[in-house]
Amino acid sequence: MGRPVTSPGCHPDRDGGGVVFARSTTVQAHQDKIDAGIAHVRDEVMPTLRDLPGYVGLSMLIDRTSGRCVVTTSWESDEAMRATSESVRSMRDRAAEILGGNRPQVDNWEIAVLHRDHKSQEGACVRATWMRFGDTDPDRATEVFRMAILPKIEELPGFCSASLLVDREAGIAVSSVTYDSRAALADSRGQADAVRAAGAKEAGVEVLEVSEFDLAIAHLRVPEMA
Repeated sequence: MGRPVTSPGCHPDRDGGGVVFARSTTVQAHQDKIDAGIAHVRDEVMPTLRDLPGYVGLSMLIDRTSGRCVVTTSWESDEAMRATSESVRSMRDRAAEILGGNRPQVDNWEIAVLHRDHKSQEGACVRATWMRFGDTDPDRATEVFRMAILPKIEELPGFCSASLLVDREAGIAVSSVTYDSRAALADSRGQADAVRAAGAKEAGVEVLEVSEFDLAIAHLRVPEMA
């Protein structure tokens, strides 16, 4: 799918301040390397990133069936995020090597909306939806997500948090909704499909892909932006 295969974004576990940007790294991993990759990101990458100016947190999503792994870092500003591009390159390449994947895909995002109900727990899962704006104003689409889609999604059993990440230049966005468990994720599919279809029509966006992930690491500190 090319460009849309990127990060589903933010999965916060406590309040933070001033975070409005995120960088996602997507790796197509070997299935038997995923656990080693999770351990490396948790034990090696995260401690190193903590020393970088503007770093706020990290999350990691995995799909054990397809092998897709997505690591998302959050930053206090666009400047802080871009200033670290070169310094994190070697960490990114090493993580991709451990995962057994090919060259990682890297994307930068504006965090347009984020709403949490409660802290995510072990076993949480995420449904991500990639969209293309087309001729639609990104601000209008963001407002539809905030005012029309989010209130319905947060009523679903097991809802934990939701976010919308936007790349205005590329004309795409990715929303993510975190649920407490795999069972809650499965139970929500029918209602979520209906909300998504109605919301996409109202916003005038094209849905490109919908995928589901396990939330392997959740340490992003992103403030409420709903």
